Amino acid sequence: MINYSEITFVITTFKSEKIIFKCLSELPEISPKIIIENSGNFNLKNELKKNFQNLECFVMEENIGYGRANNIGISKSKTNYIFIINPDTFLSKKNLDLFLSKIKKENFSIASVLENHDQKSNRFDGKEVIEVDHVKGFAMFLNKNYLFGNLFDENFFLYLEETDLCLNIKKNGGRIILVNVKIDHFGGNSHSNIQDLEIEKSRNWHWMWSKFYFTKKHYGFIFALIKLLPHFFSTFIKYLFYMFIFNNKKKIIYKMRLLGLLNSFILRKSSYRPYSKIN
Repeated sequence: MINYSEITFVITTFKSEKIIFKCLSELPEISPKIIIENSGNFNLKNELKKNFQNLECFVMEENIGYGRANNIGISKSKTNYIFIINPDTFLSKKNLDLFLSKIKKENFSIASVLENHDQKSNRFDGKEVIEVDHVKGFAMFLNKNYLFGNLFDENFFLYLEETDLCLNIKKNGGRIILVNVKIDHFGGNSHSNIQDLEIEKSRNWHWMWSKFYFTKKHYGFIFALIKLLPHFFSTFIKYLFYMFIFNNKKKIIYKMRLLGLLNSFILRKSSYRPYSKIN
């Protein structure tokens, strides 16, 4: 079985100071840990270094996004195995051991697990491991020997970068597996305030931008346009509706979706950054 010392945990944080400590407290002390801090919090770096062993924290000068941050973590790692997890993911020693025991005889490029609330464990049909096209980004166990030079596409700032990486690896003959182990993942809690409107604006902008960019990248511009134009018009109608009934929050959310799609349609780079004065 893979030893803990052979695994580097890579975690990207953004305003995650209220949850990252619990995440790290579950991980093996002997495992190297690399934190890429995207919200410029040097105090967090000092606290993490003070409280945890085998940990490096790199504070970025700006919010560089999820994929690029993970690429930095991977490049700084010295082990063959990289476990990328979100700060709102809690991987107990029991579940980590179970996961490692189930993949010890498997050849894979990326392996992942189920979320605690996932109701689709029946898809395994009695098996412990199944091959899939892609996995979710909250917990990705990478075997660097079989990435075939692929890393995250840094054009994505947020959303679908993990799906894109999986598809690129599959095209090179790599194997993506899902393991029948459930771990705790509290999605949307990786930053301090899940009700933060600025974060909601960012999520909606980037979800639509990434959706078009991903579709264009893998299936071509015309196909992507045909696929996403109905979304654009339905989003525009919803924006007008919420503006008419004076629901300001919903109006803002659908405005951000419109802007994300429009920027992607005209081939502009992903530009919206939460809390940035210039957007």
